[in-house]
Amino acid sequence: MMTTVVAIEDVRREVKILRALTGHKNLVQFYDAYEDDDNVYAIMELCEGGELLDRILSRGGKYSEEDAKTVMVQILSVVAYCHLQGVVHRDLKPENFLFTTKDDNSTLKAIDFGLSDYVKPDERLNDIVGSAYYVAPEVLHRSYGTEADMWSIGVIAYILLCGSRPFWARTESGIFRAVLKADPSFDEAPWPSLSPEAIDFVKRLLNKDYRTRLTAAQALSHPWLANHHDIEIPLDMIVYKLAKAYIYSSSLRKSALRALAKTLTVAQLAFLREQFTLLGPSKNGFISMQNFKTAVIKHSTDAMKDSRVLDYVNMVSSLQYSKLDFEEFSAVAISVHQLEGMDCWEQNVRRAYELFENDGNRPLMFEELASEMRHSDGKLTFLGFVKLLHGVSSRTFQKA
Repeated sequence: MMTTVVAIEDVRREVKILRALTGHKNLVQFYDAYEDDDNVYAIMELCEGGELLDRILSRGGKYSEEDAKTVMVQILSVVAYCHLQGVVHRDLKPENFLFTTKDDNSTLKAIDFGLSDYVKPDERLNDIVGSAYYVAPEVLHRSYGTEADMWSIGVIAYILLCGSRPFWARTESGIFRAVLKADPSFDEAPWPSLSPEAIDFVKRLLNKDYRTRLTAAQALSHPWLANHHDIEIPLDMIVYKLAKAYIYSSSLRKSALRALAKTLTVAQLAFLREQFTLLGPSKNGFISMQNFKTAVIKHSTDAMKDSRVLDYVNMVSSLQYSKLDFEEFSAVAISVHQLEGMDCWEQNVRRAYELFENDGNRPLMFEELASEMRHSDGKLTFLGFVKLLHGVSSRTFQKA
């Protein structure tokens, strides 16, 4: 019985989101909803294959890497779809994924959007919701966005591959403490026998700093999932956020990012190449800011209007900026925070600094950069270069 006003409002919001989010093969099909004086009735697709949790248990607690990949691709695909529309699920766990049939190659469907909400790309949510074992650290700090779902997917991936939880305690407060302070263990069996790519995949989702965590679209292009059948890399809103930051950056920071982009490997460029293609470059290989809008409209559902993601996209696409070729787009869409979370960061940034130096790292006026960021000859120091990549302006230093 749904008697409280809050419960009824929650169900109405769930119905609104499910009705708006139509058309993904890994999303439970919603048909209609009805109300009487006591209840709200939602009519949805029948999934007879049971919960992902039951499948994990029936397999003795863990999946082979290949089977885990099949599950992950489906989870990431539907979550990437939700995130592009501006919907954050907020309760991703194995109980909230159902198989359509009982056979082994059955389709997985995301269910239970009762805690879901709309979030704009530049907005943070602050209410603590979700399930203790799967909750992201920033949710407990009351400031989060779609990245919180990616942490939950990291927990699911950890469980799929080893059969135990990455964070465990006897009480809820103990679990929260572990989520905030403890690091998941990759020492015990079966981790040493799993592929380095699988371990890297999980680590890059279970990163306590949400800025370094992979997005769902990026996770789909991670080397662990490379060559897995039926992967489609979807459009990723992170590219829009990074483009906005790039356009507002100083010419000096743009040069630093261009130097950094030149150090990326073919594998690191793969995701950026996919995103560039999705933005529909012209025959001579350029995209305009208008492409950012056109690409999103192709994928938009009513949820994107409700979440006000379309307003954000309109704002980004209206920014005045020259056309971008792939080389500059790589500088635009590179996430410095994410790269910093990778083992290759040190060599990438050292190489980028060398390129920047060779490119005529011109002596800087004091107004451009505070003295802490310059050599006595006016050139940019290595530390200054790293700060510049992060968008630390001289104004910040002068305030400090």
